[in-house]
Amino acid sequence: MLLEPGFNLTLRPMKYPAFFEMYKNAIKNTWTVDEVDFSTDVTDLKSKLTENESFLIQRLVAFFATGDSIVANNLVLNLYKHINSPEARLYLSRQLYEEALHVQFYLTLLDTYIPDEKERAKAFSAIENIPSIKKKGDFCFKWMDSIDDLDKLETKEDRRKFLLNLICFATCIEGLFFFAAFAYVYYLRSKGLLQGLASGTNWVFRDESAHMEFAFGVIETVRKEEPDLFDGRMKEMVKVMLAEAIECELDFASEFLDQGIAGINTKDMRTYLEFIADQRLSRLGIETVYGAKNPFDFMELQDTQELANFFERRVSAYQVGVTGEVAFDESF
Repeated sequence: MLLEPGFNLTLRPMKYPAFFEMYKNAIKNTWTVDEVDFSTDVTDLKSKLTENESFLIQRLVAFFATGDSIVANNLVLNLYKHINSPEARLYLSRQLYEEALHVQFYLTLLDTYIPDEKERAKAFSAIENIPSIKKKGDFCFKWMDSIDDLDKLETKEDRRKFLLNLICFATCIEGLFFFAAFAYVYYLRSKGLLQGLASGTNWVFRDESAHMEFAFGVIETVRKEEPDLFDGRMKEMVKVMLAEAIECELDFASEFLDQGIAGINTKDMRTYLEFIADQRLSRLGIETVYGAKNPFDFMELQDTQELANFFERRVSAYQVGVTGEVAFDESF
């Protein structure tokens, strides 16, 4: 079984070929930070953003400074050692590379956006000195620490703990915290601002959507192999987890949205987060809670399966160096 203790190294015969296909698709969608052109962003930052939009960007890049590093640490410390499939571990190895690439992208972003060395140092230490970002970090660390002492998944309860960690990172961190950040980026892009940030975010968005699809694939496989693991108590814990993540994100959002930014406000952000949460619950086969609709006309959010289908329809330009824009109003 996929979460059976051990370290299977046999790739033939291949037991979980879907994970190997995910690995190959990820390789085909390679991009580099050097392809991102931030030249017009500098002009926008100096002369086009309002004061409140500038504060939004300051908070956003401060969160970006540590977000993907947290995901990478959980992948190495908690995921790789417990998913007993060489095909899946190939994908996780590729995901770790992509997380490092995202860290490099945000490092370059901060170096470009914040030329002052002292201000840049503050951004990199935001998880320690900005309460709303620390709150999101503590939420992440709580779920990392929840399985920190699990060397082997010996019991069903061990495997439930592991699944909750995986679900948290797929639905709440990559699937909600990051998607809220993407919404802010695409809001600014809709105003013709920060095109370099938007173009790089397109590629990060695509990577993160694939990471989520892999995690959901692991969860679905485990549910087929051990259907009694995903009981009613666990489903309720997922709902509570998502509700807590929404409140963490709203605490972060209120710092800049409550100052007044035309076209986006805290009420709509709550609706958007509830809309995302319902999508994540639906993807997990759990009844939805909020019944929310996407309030942002600048971002037509597609679920992860539809985005996965996009990989299959990419043109040859996407094979190695990805170019162009991701459209959110396509019928995939």
